[in-house]
Formats: sequence, structure tokens, C-alpha cells
Amino acid sequence: MSDEQEKTDGHAYFTLSGDVNSDMVRRVFDAVADMTEDKISTAHVLIQSNGGYVSDGICLYNFLSQLPLTFVTYNAGAVASIAVTLFLAGGRRYASETARFMVHKSHATASPGARPDALKIIVDGLRADDLRTEQILKKHVALTQEHWLVHAYSDLHLTAHEALAVGMVDGVANFSPPKGVRLTNI
Repeated sequence: MSDEQEKTDGHAYFTLSGDVNSDMVRRVFDAVADMTEDKISTAHVLIQSNGGYVSDGICLYNFLSQLPLTFVTYNAGAVASIAVTLFLAGGRRYASETARFMVHKSHATASPGARPDALKIIVDGLRADDLRTEQILKKHVALTQEHWLVHAYSDLHLTAHEALAVGMVDGVANFSPPKGVRLTNI
């Protein structure tokens, strides 16, 4: 067995893009079923997403972070909003030099003329979503007090090097599948 083959045995390479929603959850579930059948030990996944639904992102985070295989996640462009939570499921995480991350508080739009009791339900749900996502963020990332202040009222943007400084990524590196390996789009 060659050194190159030994380094790639059990490794597979994937791309995952689009909105974090129930369709993405289904696609990931299907892909992981194939990974386990193919006896993949390490899945390298390039993620490109501007976010989506909080519950779907948390589902994917909980699912991927508990599987008996290693996920290595990559950001080569933009990973934003709830997609950051998905990205954090990686046991190892990397970002390209020109990649960016964005995290923010949950938000929703109320129906015009919504009654106070309906608005309270929306607000309570948003607060619960923020608690869930911030718990995951704090588990993996050491944002500064200044970062948390920005996050409290605005979108917090991080470059690859800023993400490295707070532990969101393990290194600044490109997603670079070895020559001749199959690349699968999830």
C-alpha cells in the first residue's frame, strides 16, 4: 500500500451547500447512511451556506457530532447563521484564507396585526433558539467580550484568521481533496 493510499484509506470527500432546512437534513441523513455502508472513517465536508432554520441546524449538529466517524468541516466561502452550528459538528475544522463566518441572534417576522399573546410566543421561541445555539457556540468557541457585545445587537463577522484566534477553526487551510478521489455532493 502506498503512503498516499494509506493517508486516504477510509477518507471520503463531500460538498454540502444551500439552505439549512429539512431537505438538507434528509440529504445528510442519506449521505451518512451511505458513508456507514461504505465504511468511511473520516468524512471531509466542504460547507457553503448562509443559514436557514435553527432546529434543522441543531439537529444536524447533534447528529453529526455523535456519530462514530470523524467529520472534518471546511469553509471555503461563507458559513453563516445556523450553518455555523452545523460547521461546529466537525471534530476538526478549517477555513480558506478568504472565507468568512457570520453569527447572529435568531430573528422572525410577525404577521401584520399580530396580537400580544402571539408576539410573546414568537419572542419566547427566539430566546429559546438563542440559548440553544449559544450553548453550542460556547462549547467550541472562545469569543471575546467585544465579540459577544457585537453579537448581542448585530451580525458578528469573522475572517478565517479571526475564527482561528477564537478556536472556531483549527487552521487556515483549503479544502483540497487528493487527486483521483471521488468528490460527492450531498
